[in-house]
Amino acid sequence: MIEIRTPDWVKHAVFYQIFPDRFAQSARVPKPNNLEPWDAAPTYNGYKGGDLLGIAEHLDHLQDLGVNAIYLTPIFQSATNHRYHTHDYYQVDPILGGSSALRELIDAAHRRNMKVVLDGVFNHASRGFFFFHDILENGPDSPWLDWFIIEDWPLNPYDGAKPANYVAWVGNRALPKLNTDNPQVREYLMRVAEYWLHEGIDGWRLDVPFEIKTEGFWQEFRQRVKAINPEAYIVGEVWRDSRQWLQGDQFDGVMNYLFTAAVIAFTAGDRVIPDLVRDRSYDPIPALHAEEFAAKIDWLLELYAWEIQLTQLNLLDSHDTARLRNIAGGDKASVHLATVLLFTFPGAPSIFYGDEIGLPGGQDPDCRRAFPWEQPERWDQDVLAYHKALIALRHAHPALRTGRFQRLYASGGLYAFARQNDAETLVIAVNTAEEMQRGEALWSAFGQTNEQISFTTVYGRGEALCNNSSLLITIPPRDGLILLATN
Repeated sequence: MIEIRTPDWVKHAVFYQIFPDRFAQSARVPKPNNLEPWDAAPTYNGYKGGDLLGIAEHLDHLQDLGVNAIYLTPIFQSATNHRYHTHDYYQVDPILGGSSALRELIDAAHRRNMKVVLDGVFNHASRGFFFFHDILENGPDSPWLDWFIIEDWPLNPYDGAKPANYVAWVGNRALPKLNTDNPQVREYLMRVAEYWLHEGIDGWRLDVPFEIKTEGFWQEFRQRVKAINPEAYIVGEVWRDSRQWLQGDQFDGVMNYLFTAAVIAFTAGDRVIPDLVRDRSYDPIPALHAEEFAAKIDWLLELYAWEIQLTQLNLLDSHDTARLRNIAGGDKASVHLATVLLFTFPGAPSIFYGDEIGLPGGQDPDCRRAFPWEQPERWDQDVLAYHKALIALRHAHPALRTGRFQRLYASGGLYAFARQNDAETLVIAVNTAEEMQRGEALWSAFGQTNEQISFTTVYGRGEALCNNSSLLITIPPRDGLILLATN
């Protein structure tokens, strides 16, 4: 039986996911001429010119928000704005400021007690990756032939009318799949992971790790990463049931899209725009009532060990999805209720850059709009205020980070649960219905003497009263409530 150990800092983290090309520009990073205007609608291929020094220069915003961990989508040299087509795993893209800019960002973040996690794309590389490019140049005479899976000749990396003749991720010939069964390839990737840990990063988010089938690959990856930094975070991009990777010998957590889907289906319900969630590997439709939502959450919390639950990366949207604001048809209450659940649920909450100011966005590339630093009139100050309030509450109350979880009530549009440690108990309730909801939950399960309990509202609207062995909860329409139990 493997003893499951996960990084303690992740349990207390609030993550902020940044798509570097779209977050912020620094005047200190030279730029090529043919960039898209910052405020123009994003395109699939165009660059805005965001960089890592721009992030470093806006850490005040993140600190003021309450963020203490940053997850960067890929930053290594690439010929795409998203950089999932890696050219060189040892060089930060020059448009981002190069490797010296990453060093400055890491140092600046660490001075503020912020962690930095990078995106590792280890299943596939790109047509411009040196080892694959050598095969394109030299054909069967390339010394790197077995670094990829070549099926026939000639290779056709650009002509879609002809077979590619090599294995690529989901058939995308721009992304030749690395042959991780080759020990040389495996060792190369392990050393890449080790190198950037020595450079000071705090963990790896792993792109499509389920595509690597090589036996023992991720077990070795964990061993070598943890040998350098036992507190390094390893989080995989797995959208569905992830038990095979979360047994304590591979990842510390995954991007928790099972949580995402359930929360959206409950808080946004029938408001979800189907066209914005199709062709994604999660299921925010059909709408869920509280009873159905509770069943999904109960199942999810039984799926993995508690130590893993506390280091799951919980999110509402990302660079791979439309933003929740758009998914919910612009309904602000849906986003608010989902955000209440995000910051009170077990696991590390993650904000996609711009969500804290109400930045809209449909599916890729629209979800990757540039952050409007020069247009503060576009910031939704109400959204910013409740993000700050909920993050502050999470930091102020350890029970919201590591406390036990118990469902208290689920019926109609009302869902309530408690987070409790030995020092404090908080009750969280959300009402997704269009009318006031009242519910009665058994409170004795928490071993409290009801006559001695009262509640202080620390967030939202509504009330809760103890009556004999019951907790009576009342919540206004489409609102949320967080209460602190006091004796």
